[in-house]
Amino acid sequence: MRNNKLVVLTGAGISAESGLLTFRDSGGLWEGYDVNEVASIEGWNNNPEKVLDFYNLRRKQAAEAEPNAAHKALVKLESKFDVIVITQNVDDLHERAGSSRVLHLHGKLNLACSEKNLDLVEDIGNRSIQIGDKASDGEQLRPAIVWFGELVPLMEKASELISKADFLMVVGTSLAVYPAASLIHFCKADVQKFIIDPNIPYIDHAEEWWITQATASEGVPEVVDQLLSLKNF
Repeated sequence: MRNNKLVVLTGAGISAESGLLTFRDSGGLWEGYDVNEVASIEGWNNNPEKVLDFYNLRRKQAAEAEPNAAHKALVKLESKFDVIVITQNVDDLHERAGSSRVLHLHGKLNLACSEKNLDLVEDIGNRSIQIGDKASDGEQLRPAIVWFGELVPLMEKASELISKADFLMVVGTSLAVYPAASLIHFCKADVQKFIIDPNIPYIDHAEEWWITQATASEGVPEVVDQLLSLKNF
């Protein structure tokens, strides 16, 4: 029944299987870039051209990637559940797989904003941003990405959605990056909770979780089939 609210919280692990690297898997480096230099507000202030080069590369890589079995399996849940995906990822693989409701906590690669007004956002598709490219207010365009050192504006909305969930699925996240990692604590006590990851993170009250120690592309289709087979609604 579609009044059963199911929230899926996804992290870098689900995109990694589509060929998109993660900082955590490469010692804080991505294609030779240091995370602190290219994914922080300090990095932008110190060397905006380097930051733009990095995100131009990421945008190109994301455009060339394809949704994997995990992305596609999550779409099937919409036939039976009221699903929203809350993702820490900045690619659009969930949308391209067919998920109809996706909340991007940390922004999106295909969006840009004014460096002086983060609410002034425009869709740039897959094109690059260069020094001198201007927003409509005349200021330099920057990636509409939430960097280290910046607030996560959608945290309140995400926590509210999880607080109303009847089911919670966590996929491909270490639950080590805050504030996103704190979201699981907003769910109700009686929520059925699932976690899918080859490296299961430490979680309080682990006995309350249905744990699948597998990659996203292996584990998500399995758990989706289990959910779709549930009879008691």
